[in-house]
Amino acid sequence: MKQLKFIFTFFLLFGLYAQAQTPERFKNHRVGKNETLNTIIVQYGISESQLLEYNPLVERVGIKRRMTLRIPIYAVGVQHETDISKASTGSTQEFIHLVAPKETKWRLAYQYGTTIATLDSLNPEIKEGLKIGQKIKIPSFVEAKTIPEKDSLYNYYTVLPKEGFYRIEKKLGVNQQVLDSLNPELAVTGLQQGMILKIPGKQTGTLKIENDLLVERTNLLDSILQLRKIKLGILLPFMAKEIVLDSIEDTEKTLAGRNLHTISLDFYSGVLFAIQQAAAKGIDVDLTTYDTEANPASVQEIIQSGTLKEQDVLVGPLIPNNFNLVSNENSLSNIPKIAPLSSKPVVFRKNVFQSVTPQVDFREKMYAHLESRIDTTQNVVIVADSLNRSLERQLKRRFPWAITLRPEKQDYILPELVDSLLVDSLPNKVLLETQSFPLIASAISQFNAQNTSDRDVQVFTSFRSNAYDNENLSRFVLGGVRFTYPVGFKPLDFELDQAFISAFTNEYGKPPTKEALRGYDVMLDVILRMAAAKALPKSIDLGETEYSSNRFLYLEENNGAFVNKAFYILQHEGYEIFEIKE
Repeated sequence: MKQLKFIFTFFLLFGLYAQAQTPERFKNHRVGKNETLNTIIVQYGISESQLLEYNPLVERVGIKRRMTLRIPIYAVGVQHETDISKASTGSTQEFIHLVAPKETKWRLAYQYGTTIATLDSLNPEIKEGLKIGQKIKIPSFVEAKTIPEKDSLYNYYTVLPKEGFYRIEKKLGVNQQVLDSLNPELAVTGLQQGMILKIPGKQTGTLKIENDLLVERTNLLDSILQLRKIKLGILLPFMAKEIVLDSIEDTEKTLAGRNLHTISLDFYSGVLFAIQQAAAKGIDVDLTTYDTEANPASVQEIIQSGTLKEQDVLVGPLIPNNFNLVSNENSLSNIPKIAPLSSKPVVFRKNVFQSVTPQVDFREKMYAHLESRIDTTQNVVIVADSLNRSLERQLKRRFPWAITLRPEKQDYILPELVDSLLVDSLPNKVLLETQSFPLIASAISQFNAQNTSDRDVQVFTSFRSNAYDNENLSRFVLGGVRFTYPVGFKPLDFELDQAFISAFTNEYGKPPTKEALRGYDVMLDVILRMAAAKALPKSIDLGETEYSSNRFLYLEENNGAFVNKAFYILQHEGYEIFEIKE
């Protein structure tokens, strides 16, 4: 009997021990500067063997900065991140949650199956936001659902009043079957106002993502109007004198290709379409159009005529040097001037608005994005041409374990070299820095050929120049390597934007080009900002706006100038292009 009792006790204790050693869940930890194995296991209250069990790479290479570790969280014997206990009131229904860093109200509502409104009613002190260490009443005890700090697979959506499955599908493109599979509680509760739903990460509709939560975009179309009449001057290089109007053949030849004539006309069609939209909202725009002829002398003549001083806002000229002539005129210093299309920098002066996000901002944002997605468990290859050696060095500092692949002098890369630098056992991340189309074509082709079921290859760049618009570079080829890049322009979605495309086509006989969309967005944003805030500089408090394909987030720079800091990070996949999270 004593022996049986001993065996029973042994198995009981062993079972409890085994249960205690099974992680309840995992947390991702990105290794920071000066962190060591010892500091990390002390921070999470686990043993070295527990850490190594789920991070075998650490035994081989040690702890490296920016490495992402899987931290096991145990149900027994380990302090949890969230402290849930019965409230001091003695209620059997309410529990207390201790607010941790980076938690938000919508995350708590999702985790505990409640709504933000309910949390606010139980905790009036959190209506303005959460504070680390606050004790928050939870309406009833439920096992908290896990949600990553930054979810790479899903977004989350708050159900609006009177919103059903049909309306959500129209808004986000997610049907009831998908929602039911991702949100099992719907089978019990049905859709309820204020509840938080998990949504596939690629399906965002026209909403924007803020900390994984889908929210409505700001476009000022429904804003309260403070100003109903605006005098607007636009300066474009139509170069009308160069077009021989009595020769149909010569005119068709001139307007056949992409040149300053066609760019100006396309941009102008977008401007006119925006003015129509504004008129429908009750805003009267008095438009004066100037042909700069792409000539500084012509620009000077327009300035000297004195008519620009009569305008409330000026858009253009397109060419930066000509724009600088206008912005340098003292008599125009109090009039907002919009640099509308060129990515080349203009001189920052009072009331200059650079509407195109600068290259340096794209690179800075993309590097931050890459650092959040790439770690030492991935094979990183840097490809940069001779004009981008400084970028190559910057990337090497950020990813010191990366391999450098330098192209041949004729701007191509050798297939055998590509094959030797890519591996089957790890994800391959290629960082491509060039504006040379031959090198772009060679690199995309070579890395596509290497992308197989056994070898995963993805290509990134920190700046997508016009070289990528070459017709010989298809969407499918870019989709094969999941080409990812920051950009200021997002192509229209044919299904979601069908009404806009049809209306534009009916008006101008063809779908909107990239330049037409730019003209529409720049002009509509300027008009609505003026109408809502009376003065363009005051409108920066309105925050980020978005219309058809462009975003605008103006921040003040030196000398009273303003620069657009808004951008997208886009990724090709197959024939599709979708926005991914920062």
